[in-house]
Amino acid sequence: MKITLALAATMLAATPVAAQVMTPAEYVMTAGASDLYERQSSQLVLQTTTDPRVRDFARMMIAHHSRSTADVAAAARRSRVPVARPMLMPLQAELVAQLRAEQGPARDARYLAQQKAAHGQALAVQQAYAADGTAPALRRAAAAIVPVVQEHIGMLMRM
Repeated sequence: MKITLALAATMLAATPVAAQVMTPAEYVMTAGASDLYERQSSQLVLQTTTDPRVRDFARMMIAHHSRSTADVAAAARRSRVPVARPMLMPLQAELVAQLRAEQGPARDARYLAQQKAAHGQALAVQQAYAADGTAPALRRAAAAIVPVVQEHIGMLMRM
């Protein structure tokens, strides 16, 4: 668990969201990678979890992050921003690998810890782009995603 928390802290420190405004293309790439990580990690935990709360949360993550990927892609097209197939960033790939190495309750615990860190990062990205982004359609998409991520954080805090 210590490795996950250290990686999560690194992930948060590695993206100085407030330091500079992301370009529309950077935002689309970052949001897509974040959603892809959420879907992959949730699909992985669904393979082994027996905890109904974790299972329900993971299913919701797949649905919500599929929807936000589609919403950002549609906004990007309206803004004439190229949309590439989302790819995990190296740290996200490492986090998924850590989940693969775990089983049962240990995987569930690691998943929830990773989700807390990832959602904090996602919230920062979405809030920053909603406030200062340069593409209006993407700004609106980011603003619509913010309350959903906040809801996820609230759920995670109660788990």
